[in-house]
Amino acid sequence: MNMIKWLETAAASKKPMPILSFPGVQLTGISVNELVSDGSLQAKCMRAVADRWDTLASVSLMDLSVEAEAFGSPVRFSDVEVPTVSGAIVTDEAELEGLAVPSVGDGRTGIYVETIREAKKLITDRPVFAGILGPYSLAGRLMDLTEIMMLCYDEPELVHGVLEKVTQFQIKYATAMRDAGADGIIMAEPAAGILSPSMIGEFSTPYVRRIIEAVETENCIFIYHNCGNSTLTLTKEILDTGARAFHFGNAIDLSEMLKLIPSDKLVMGNVDPAGQFRTGTPQSVREATLDVLGKCGGAPNFIVSSGCDIPPASPIENIDAFFAAVREYYS
Repeated sequence: MNMIKWLETAAASKKPMPILSFPGVQLTGISVNELVSDGSLQAKCMRAVADRWDTLASVSLMDLSVEAEAFGSPVRFSDVEVPTVSGAIVTDEAELEGLAVPSVGDGRTGIYVETIREAKKLITDRPVFAGILGPYSLAGRLMDLTEIMMLCYDEPELVHGVLEKVTQFQIKYATAMRDAGADGIIMAEPAAGILSPSMIGEFSTPYVRRIIEAVETENCIFIYHNCGNSTLTLTKEILDTGARAFHFGNAIDLSEMLKLIPSDKLVMGNVDPAGQFRTGTPQSVREATLDVLGKCGGAPNFIVSSGCDIPPASPIENIDAFFAAVREYYS
């Protein structure tokens, strides 16, 4: 599929593209822990989601622990919650020196590549997107998300050293996703969303751009995701990543972001995943969705979505209400 041409017509379809994969555990009876450990089960979960909801594209699990685990980070698993990194592994130059760049297949990375290969066999009526972490967000998991911000000021060379290694790996990992059949890759760079313009310009944007330039083809495009609360002040640096589409969280007024993004770039977002999909009601989800659409739905480059990945235990009726509200608005 020529995904650059797909981008030109994606918004006109009026179909939503929520980050919707983990709630498939409720459709399949699979626990989260089983799901994140088996590529075949992940693909079946993605197929179950695609069968239930008419999404613009199918998206793989947004598991932000996978790449850090491959580098050696400890990870906490649960039957009901998404895995989380539980400790830093790089705090000084000696630990940076000993940090090896993994091979694709280390940890659970091979499982996630296999997910895409299997999902492409099961889902043939829409594009399939893989997911990876952005370089600064991955470095933050290796160094601790609070500590890395201080180290950007106090030991910037240490941070750049980690960023260099994670960028090398993410190029290999994203390439493997592409070669397994991914039509696109959603790069999640949320940790960069609280940086200043100069800081994101030094510690995130150039590394993101390197990954995109090394991997993207006309058949595999990148969507850049950032759910930080400072993204309205970071527009230039975010655009400088070279991504063709952008996905933003509910911490910002998306109608203001639409004013800053060129009309030939897609903008996606941003119904609250925790406050609405997870803990809201069908009525509140409807109202929140119609509110976002009322502010943004008239833009020719807008696609309604969740603000980030929808939690596994989000009530199915809330997700149904989101899709019903989209149909209501566009009808």
